[in-house]
Amino acid sequence: MKELAELAQRAVLNGDIPAKDIADMVGKKYSTLMRELNPYDEGAKLSPETLVELMRITKDITPLKVMAESLGYKVIPASAQEPSDIDENYVSI
Repeated sequence: MKELAELAQRAVLNGDIPAKDIADMVGKKYSTLMRELNPYDEGAKLSPETLVELMRITKDITPLKVMAESLGYKVIPASAQEPSDIDENYVSI
């Protein structure tokens, strides 16, 4: 999904941590990470592993929320109280 790359790109570029530092933290060259985050670059893809790491580092889980919503689910933090009546949209891992 092009939208996920756009959301991840926004989190990296607009967050509190400099993008070059984030690239180091995920073990990629800055230019490589920026290419993977470019939603218009058909030749580079953002891996799920890198996306998860970017969400962990930036603390921006918007891409996860978009994925969950597109599948009919909602994201709740693990620290939240679990619902007493678990419905079909609640997944515990």
